[in-house]
Amino acid sequence: MKNYFKTVPTRDGYYGDFGGSFLPPHLQAEMDKITEAYFTISKSHEFISELRSIRKHFQGRPTPVYFCKRLSEKAGSRIYLKREDLNHSGAHKLNHCMGEALLAKYLGKKKLIAETGAGQHGVALATAAAYFGLECEIHMGEVDIAKEHPNVVRMRILGAKVVPVSHGLKTLKEAVDSAFEAYLVDPETSIYCIGSVVGPHPFPMMVRDFQRVVGIEAREQFHEMTGELPDNVVACVGGGSNAAGIFSAFLADEEVKLWGVEPAGISYATGDHACTMKYGTPGVIHGFKCNVLQDEEGNPAPVYSVASGLDYPGVGPEHCMLKANGRVNYSDANDKETIDAFYELSRLEGIIPALESAHAVAFATKLAKDAQRESILINLSGRGDKDLDFVVNTYGLPD
Repeated sequence: MKNYFKTVPTRDGYYGDFGGSFLPPHLQAEMDKITEAYFTISKSHEFISELRSIRKHFQGRPTPVYFCKRLSEKAGSRIYLKREDLNHSGAHKLNHCMGEALLAKYLGKKKLIAETGAGQHGVALATAAAYFGLECEIHMGEVDIAKEHPNVVRMRILGAKVVPVSHGLKTLKEAVDSAFEAYLVDPETSIYCIGSVVGPHPFPMMVRDFQRVVGIEAREQFHEMTGELPDNVVACVGGGSNAAGIFSAFLADEEVKLWGVEPAGISYATGDHACTMKYGTPGVIHGFKCNVLQDEEGNPAPVYSVASGLDYPGVGPEHCMLKANGRVNYSDANDKETIDAFYELSRLEGIIPALESAHAVAFATKLAKDAQRESILINLSGRGDKDLDFVVNTYGLPD
């Protein structure tokens, strides 16, 4: 793992057999400009100083690590949370959105374009656009607009234009398609701010680098609290940005087991899931190569998750590499386990998690049965305000 972040990805954006950039020539030229600009400014004193100031004075970083006393007593292991739900705008997404918007400002762009599923990336990018005085356009599937109404309102209050996507399954994959199409119309004055460690190079690398702050903080905080490193680190995985962020600080620590948790949804048999690592095969989607859930004709297959931010048929190329080389274990949690964890964390600890994050909590409580007396650090990637109406209306309140 020596010099890992200087050698991964390669110059062409590959993580082992995954990654790269599969774009038409005119759009590749724009990606090359973004790549060059990122490498030019990301190492500069001015950029780093401004980003650190934003994180401290605007985002409220560092976010704390919290010990879940009551949940730990019930589970039988020591469970801790990295509280990204306390990051400004309610999730980890602002970590890379402020970085991407700062890059857009350097490039002289006027407009930020993005997709969103659960709405957290959309809210974060709308927040960044307001901060820097840029236009913002967010593409969101109509199904997710209905599920995540509070976040839609927040985006509009922040000044963003929300574009409903009405084709296909009307969820995250279609929102990405729509946002890419909008970006193609005017790549010179706009920039596509991808919401995870996915897409063509350099976006998987950029988003990971901006999210590394989560792992850097968590590693230092956990060691300060306990005098040691965690035995296990757990994070949910859709595209995989929050997981890439927290895993990054522990990749060289072989004694720390890393767990990525995908959405098992309702049923493997019916295809109502989004377990890309478990059932996906190598393919190209949205301009990069990764494991993809595909139909018989090789097209991205329909996917499902109770968490709108996880229902994506692809996954970050670095995650594909980390699975292939065995450094990260990938498992899953289904809808029922996730809803149970949503309520359990709320009632035992007074913390309402995002449904995405609840997948990680659900898996961690299962892991605790086999990891008695071990420590488990969960990246609580977001808060659950956005999910309250959907959860209560769909599942009701527990007794």
